[in-house]
Amino acid sequence: MSSPHADPHHEPPHREGSRQEGLGQESPRQEPPRQEPPRQEPARTDPQPIDYRFTLANERTFLAWMRTALGLLAGGVAVHELVRPFRHHGLRSAVAMSCLVLAAVIAVGAYGRWRHVQSAMERGDRLPRTVMVPILAAGIAVIAVLASVGLLLS
Repeated sequence: MSSPHADPHHEPPHREGSRQEGLGQESPRQEPPRQEPPRQEPARTDPQPIDYRFTLANERTFLAWMRTALGLLAGGVAVHELVRPFRHHGLRSAVAMSCLVLAAVIAVGAYGRWRHVQSAMERGDRLPRTVMVPILAAGIAVIAVLASVGLLLS
């Protein structure tokens, strides 16, 4: 039985921390991988799965717009049926119709906004800007001016 040290081709077992690479030489250092600047991927056209929380948030926003439209609708009907007539004929109807028209615009716009936001999220695009906020602000301002004029002239 020969000893393992007697065989010139036998290598001793590897121990941690020992230098085995090439007769006492340290292993060459590996450079860290180069970090390339992040590439901007083109917008995807096929629908991608979205975190359900974003979809639910989009639906809640749609429902908030719909509540606003329903409030305007109820306000228009209430003005027409419950407010005593203004001195100028037709001013009360103008306030009521302004509420009703704005309610219809908000309801239709809310659905369009929901669809645009949903498809942008599916494509991984930025969310589109909304025109709903300025429309609602301008519409309510018009209704407030009409109602104020009606009250002042009564």
